[in-house]
Amino acid sequence: MKATYQKYTLQFKRPAGTSRGVLTEKPTWLLTIEHNGRHGIGECSPLPGLSIDNLSDYQHSKLLWTCNHISLGKDVLWEQLKSYPSIQFGVEQAFRSLEAQEEGVLFPSAFTEGKEAIPINGLIWMGDKNFMQQQIREKLSQGFRCIKMKIGAIDFETEYDLLKGIRQEYTPSDIELRVDANGAFSPLDALEKLKRLSDLQLHSIEQPIRAGQYEAMAHLCETSPLPIALDEELIGIVCPYRKEEMLQWIKPAYIILKPSLIGGYKGSEEWISLAEKENIDWWVTSALEGNVGLSAIAQWTFTLKTNIPQGLGTGSLYTNNFPSSLKVEKGKLWYKPTSSLS
Repeated sequence: MKATYQKYTLQFKRPAGTSRGVLTEKPTWLLTIEHNGRHGIGECSPLPGLSIDNLSDYQHSKLLWTCNHISLGKDVLWEQLKSYPSIQFGVEQAFRSLEAQEEGVLFPSAFTEGKEAIPINGLIWMGDKNFMQQQIREKLSQGFRCIKMKIGAIDFETEYDLLKGIRQEYTPSDIELRVDANGAFSPLDALEKLKRLSDLQLHSIEQPIRAGQYEAMAHLCETSPLPIALDEELIGIVCPYRKEEMLQWIKPAYIILKPSLIGGYKGSEEWISLAEKENIDWWVTSALEGNVGLSAIAQWTFTLKTNIPQGLGTGSLYTNNFPSSLKVEKGKLWYKPTSSLS
């Protein structure tokens, strides 16, 4: 058994505004395993500024070490790579791909047969008011019934007015609205903003304040009239005991699972098990992976049998993405195998 890796730089179609600045490109690495004439591929996709992966030694040290020790197997490598969750995930994908009976099909199901789809949210990127309004119109015309809007990049009043405008035109039964603050609010004014947002009958808000402020977040989860979902809060917690402790302390309504940032399938399933014990709901979101990683996440997500809209529609962001069987139609993600992908 041998393994190799190759770096690939994904180019955004247009600059993507996030709470950590504007992205124009995204590095990712493809990990390939070869064994007995077969090969498997996985995508290692850290997110600069958010992943705990140390990018300074990522390629020439940790990825090289992983390839040199690939014969240790998936489980041993997963334990050894806890500080590199994106490589944990890439290793899981590559071994599943190696064992697959059909190329690219890691989790055979009605989804990979093209018979059933995954409901997803339409993502509205940060930008000026006109750009955000344009995206909202596009998502609604494309048939999305759940929209997630990133807030915190422009002033709160403008963002509030955008949401208010949607809600005046569409009832909660027409459109489910989610917002993601990416930690942009201050603990001092967060509750006041959450109360105002709750008047718009939103589904939830992700990470209203910066991660790591457990006491302030626990207070918000207890007092907010708007359900709170934890996102960045999960990153970097690798011990199951600490995961359970955090969930019991903060008591969020939801947690958001990003496999590339929290240890792949195994790390995500630990979070799901612990959350369900505390009656905390969850959904899965991609983290700007290329189509290899996105497909691996989507196939696994379908097997979890959840009907809540997932955050898996980011494959169309890039000009040079990998070939894919994933297609978005009317607010749902479909797997449509073809002999000639473009």
